Amino acid sequence: MTDRTMAAGFAASFAAYACGMGADRGDLLSESGLTEDDLSDQDNRIPASAYQTMIGAAIKHTGDTALLLRHTLESQLETMSVVGQIVHTSASLRHSLEQLNRYLHLMGDVELPIGAERFELLSNSDGLWIVDHLVLPPEQAFWSEVSFARFISEFRRSFPSATFEIGLELTYPPPPHVNQYPELFRVPVLFNASRNALQIDPVWDTPETQFTPGNEYAFGIFTRHADEMMQKLLADTSILGQIEAQVLPKLYEGSISMDKVSKDLGMSRQTLYRRLKDEGVTFAEIHDDLRQRMAKEYLSGQKVTVNEAAYLLGFPEASSFVRASKRWTGLSPTAYLNQAA
Repeated sequence: MTDRTMAAGFAASFAAYACGMGADRGDLLSESGLTEDDLSDQDNRIPASAYQTMIGAAIKHTGDTALLLRHTLESQLETMSVVGQIVHTSASLRHSLEQLNRYLHLMGDVELPIGAERFELLSNSDGLWIVDHLVLPPEQAFWSEVSFARFISEFRRSFPSATFEIGLELTYPPPPHVNQYPELFRVPVLFNASRNALQIDPVWDTPETQFTPGNEYAFGIFTRHADEMMQKLLADTSILGQIEAQVLPKLYEGSISMDKVSKDLGMSRQTLYRRLKDEGVTFAEIHDDLRQRMAKEYLSGQKVTVNEAAYLLGFPEASSFVRASKRWTGLSPTAYLNQAA
């Protein structure tokens, strides 16, 4: 399948920070497969996997598993992405979260539950929370750690005398650098929680709490630039994403023809085949991958029964779903559902 991409500004900033902590820049570039040209413009798109490889290499070279976390807490988002400039010219916390969700893909491609936005500001009897709905495999759970560190970092720098963070909930087990959490996060942390969420002071969601200055002129300049970038990004969207958008609503139908999808996309079957070949993926692989991701969402969320999931995924009979599930996860749908429960 095609690789997810992200803005090069994050890798450029991290590489500079890691080198300051003892890593060798040449080694980081060599191991990640990135070049100086790749990192020369913060808006360049690079493979997300290359950035993760760079992080792993830097941690290996420095011996510091908290290196990415430290970089996040000590860096400034506006130096890596125009999204940072937009956030810092937003009028309030709620307004800035709206912009983060709106321009999320300028920073990096992410996978979210259908119909969900990444960040939700949730107020309940337990307090005010920023909930992160990003779907992450266990080996990439550290991205939640980093996202909340970014919120904390920006507020500490912009409002040094105010209280922002109060507590943190994370779905993963304690990482190797858990002993450094008190120093870095400075709040109680609950691991193996049911969600990834940062509790913040309720004052940040009151009408009286506005960011200053709310520079509407600068905000307009930055958002116009971001809108142009988003349009280009959407225009450059891989054929994979376009096909998924066509297939998902019809997934329950089971057999979805390439001819029908090519017609819906306004191209010939031959053109669609050629574009798929250029991206190194087949129509059948896209269909199978989409089924797999939706199966995990249905079963992990315990939203439907196994038979209902089989129907929604377009399997003609339960036995076909069982075979597919074992191929994807090594477990039957029932076992996967029980594990999620």
